[in-house]
Amino acid sequence: MASFSVHAQPWSSSCQPAAAAPSQRQCSTTPPWRRPWRQPRTRSPGTLRCRQAQQQLLLSTGVIQQDAVDDRLNKNPCNFHPSIWGDFFLYHSSTTAASYEQQEWIVQLERLKEEVGNMITSSVTSSLLERLHLIDALERLCVNHLFEEEINILLMQISSSNNVNDCDDVHTVAMWFYLLRKHGYKVSQDVFVKFKDEEGNFIAKNPMDLLALYNAAHYRVHGEKILDDAILFTKRCLHSMFPSLEGSLAREVKCALEIPLPRRVGIYEANYYISTYEKEGKVHDMIVQLAKLNFNLMQLQYQEELDIITRWWKDLQIQSKLPFARDRIVECYLWMLGVYYEPNCSRGRIILTKVISIATIFDDTFDSYGTIEECELFTKCLESWELVADELPDCMKHVLEKVFQSYQIIEQELSEDEKYRMPYLRSFTEDLVRNYNREVKMREESYVPKSVEEHLQISSRTGACHLLACASLVGMDVTATKESFDWVSTMPKMVLALCTILRLVDDLKTYEREQLTPHVASSIDSYMKQHDVSIEMARFKIEELKEEHWKDFNDEWLDPDSAQPRKLLEAIFNLTRTMEFIYNQADNFTYCHNLKDTISSLLVEAFPVN
Repeated sequence: MASFSVHAQPWSSSCQPAAAAPSQRQCSTTPPWRRPWRQPRTRSPGTLRCRQAQQQLLLSTGVIQQDAVDDRLNKNPCNFHPSIWGDFFLYHSSTTAASYEQQEWIVQLERLKEEVGNMITSSVTSSLLERLHLIDALERLCVNHLFEEEINILLMQISSSNNVNDCDDVHTVAMWFYLLRKHGYKVSQDVFVKFKDEEGNFIAKNPMDLLALYNAAHYRVHGEKILDDAILFTKRCLHSMFPSLEGSLAREVKCALEIPLPRRVGIYEANYYISTYEKEGKVHDMIVQLAKLNFNLMQLQYQEELDIITRWWKDLQIQSKLPFARDRIVECYLWMLGVYYEPNCSRGRIILTKVISIATIFDDTFDSYGTIEECELFTKCLESWELVADELPDCMKHVLEKVFQSYQIIEQELSEDEKYRMPYLRSFTEDLVRNYNREVKMREESYVPKSVEEHLQISSRTGACHLLACASLVGMDVTATKESFDWVSTMPKMVLALCTILRLVDDLKTYEREQLTPHVASSIDSYMKQHDVSIEMARFKIEELKEEHWKDFNDEWLDPDSAQPRKLLEAIFNLTRTMEFIYNQADNFTYCHNLKDTISSLLVEAFPVN
């Protein structure tokens, strides 16, 4: 049996060695920020150089002065705190890694996997609610990737069953609706009509029933008034009941009111559900033991990936060369782990983590360091993909050099048949940097877009989500095709909704902090300007707008005519889910102490196994 190792062969969902990776590791009248999206193109050397004349102009006009550069370099205008984790994952390695005990775990997992698989197959004779709870438990425990075929067969049986039409239990119907829409089945909201009284109120009273209905309704799309009403009703009831609830139910309600279950990231909560299900006996002990083994083995792989990523990050010399930038590599990895957690997605996680880390460096360079002239020159150099920028400050040249090197490394990770993906990645990266540059101009001019729509034309892209949507495909297997990259390059409704949701949740959680330093106008500012309302009303309306874009997203997710593979769409869905988590209550990425417990439970603390 192959070792559960990043350096050897990544563990596949079938617990067999996956195929070997192809490398060693798997000012005009139109404002400038309203320029159109550029399609990806193949480059030849020297396509667009940073002209020496522009550089000499910066020098001769005194734009770049070394004393001023050094003074800026030593400032931390946004007061970013240092990394919590430092080099921890360079030196933290479980004694179980590559050991006899690890091999024993894999043997046990194989045995339990077969037994649980038989349990799933035989559940066809169980009640509808029992089958629904079984699927839900497997997914909350993050072992569903071990049983994809069995679960899909079960879902097909459940979707074609007429039992739900005769069912008068709101909890069962809500679970049925939730799981089928979660897996892309566009079942009708009309199944809930029978649970409304003559006055239009829902007859659900039990907190478990209310919670199930509340979660299910968040897979709503535009025009589904029954689901809109269900959310309003259940939310009001759950808020009223919450003070009297206890134990795991209280925790479930609290979490759902913060982030509804359809928008939560499964792998972030796996540790909690394993512990809770074991304590409360909610599922067969065999499933819990399987989940523990699976969790521990995946954790070993995550630790090896973090070792690789941390070494790459140290080579960037962030602390010494870019002290104004956020040092958040572990948090970046956690973020991208939410996109795809499965063992056979190792290459994709590493590439995606590198890309979001690079985007963060760009963001901080434009926000906290570069002048308007420097940012313009930096943008031209990035567009050329050539380091011909002698007059840029050393730290900005350092950023370009390391980004170019990192993208070369990413390209080396791809097989010859996959190298067509890099022009797409570079094109999305250029678009991100161009829009950062436009934001700098907006900030320097104190420009507040006249409407939220105008604001989102640029700000929906400076969240980097369109880049991450593309990057999530770069490290994928054959699931991602050239047609997939062409699709994502058109900024389809699903990707646009992702970008907009991130921008709105970011603005809602960072508004007060950004008032402390020079900043780009928020969508909240634009709404107040457009409608002449208070900040409280603007916040409320931006929250409503976010919900409308979630409906857009769900509509694409449930589109039966979508030509894109479900796995690809699921990665983009998970990316959207991570945005809600990262910006829950606060900007947890910038002020990352709130993420410490999640990182520790997921990436450090293993379960004891008999």
